[in-house]
Amino acid sequence: MTDIGAGVNETGRLLRDEAGFLLQRDLGGSYRLVLLRVPVDHVEKRVRVQGFYAGDNVVEAEGVAAA
Repeated sequence: MTDIGAGVNETGRLLRDEAGFLLQRDLGGSYRLVLLRVPVDHVEKRVRVQGFYAGDNVVEAEGVAAA
């Protein structure tokens, strides 16, 4: 289990749905992403997400970049 406030540095596939963006994790499962910028160039592609775990499978992302 990930602690709230823990750093996140994961790779996976960036997906978009009605509520925003998800990271389909390479390690299994997914994270809902809270993003300040909209990474439209990376949707449906493999990315690396860095940020902080906010609880309930939500990550406050500081960066999204091609993996």
